[in-house]
Amino acid sequence: MAENAGNGRGRLIAIIKARSFQSGKEITLASGRTSTYYFNMKPTMLDAEGSHLIASLILEAIDGLGADLIGGLEMGAVPIASAVAAVSHATGKPVNAFFVRKQAKEHGTKSLIEGLPMGESLKGKKVVVVEDVTTTGGSAIKAAEQVRAEGADVVGVVTVVDRQEGAEDAFTAAGLKLTPILTLADFKD
Repeated sequence: MAENAGNGRGRLIAIIKARSFQSGKEITLASGRTSTYYFNMKPTMLDAEGSHLIASLILEAIDGLGADLIGGLEMGAVPIASAVAAVSHATGKPVNAFFVRKQAKEHGTKSLIEGLPMGESLKGKKVVVVEDVTTTGGSAIKAAEQVRAEGADVVGVVTVVDRQEGAEDAFTAAGLKLTPILTLADFKD
């Protein structure tokens, strides 16, 4: 399995380099920082092979955590959590998905947490928070705080790419363990 994971990681890096990564030009990130390395993960997360590889590698990373649910802050976490849920079903160890809205809807249930069946809550559930790219960790920490406020136990945070810009310290301070699938170092030549 480890060899397959290594091959999966290598293939995912190649897909991200081809579809979602650019370097050289300075770009402002969601965190407000600027960088000459930029990841727009949507083309990889919405690619059939890229999505499957991300989901498979995340499932491997969370194996043993006993997660009931996986999700995170909209929009980046939605395709990841959906892919993980679908692939997990095929493994016989289903992990359902949810997402956290940035802002509650003004109609319907007005809930910040979406994807749970009527009458079900996060209370007492073991939850993994996912994110596509992590810089400072702010988005995933916001999602984790909301999930904890709903009574869930956040058993881990998984990011597809950790930009290695201090997020790990922020997660530690928030009492969360960050597990990156890939890091910026995987993309520097």
